[in-house]
Amino acid sequence: MRFMLLLKGDPPAPEDGEAITQPPEEVVGAMLKYNEDLAKAGVLLAAEGLYPSSAGARVVYKDGKRSVVDGPFAEAKELIAGFYLIQVRSKEEAIEWASRCPIEVAVPPGVEGVIEVRQVGETDELVNVTDEQRERDRRLREQIPGL
Repeated sequence: MRFMLLLKGDPPAPEDGEAITQPPEEVVGAMLKYNEDLAKAGVLLAAEGLYPSSAGARVVYKDGKRSVVDGPFAEAKELIAGFYLIQVRSKEEAIEWASRCPIEVAVPPGVEGVIEVRQVGETDELVNVTDEQRERDRRLREQIPGL
């Protein structure tokens, strides 16, 4: 079973005219140690941090039209600061790994740190998929490096 661990929040945005800020050395070190633990356990598939929403955009679809909205976005607690993709045997194991993530080094006092644990949907689990669609999905995945 694959699970995505979504680290909620928004990294600090740069001040006007400044370069995008980088995480402090202690945050990088703690997260690298966690990454190594996941890799040694053989469960890590991917792990990345994200730039602040001020450097991003949203493509919004409504009533048949698409529009682009540039960041930053409000409600930092609803944004994704980074993610892990892991492969484990159960939701409980995914929660255990999420509980080990050293988010306390990245979250200032008084700010809530959240890691959302979500199972990745697999085509084979879907009941409304034809055999042809399953085969197309399988062939596509064979072409994607790392899957």
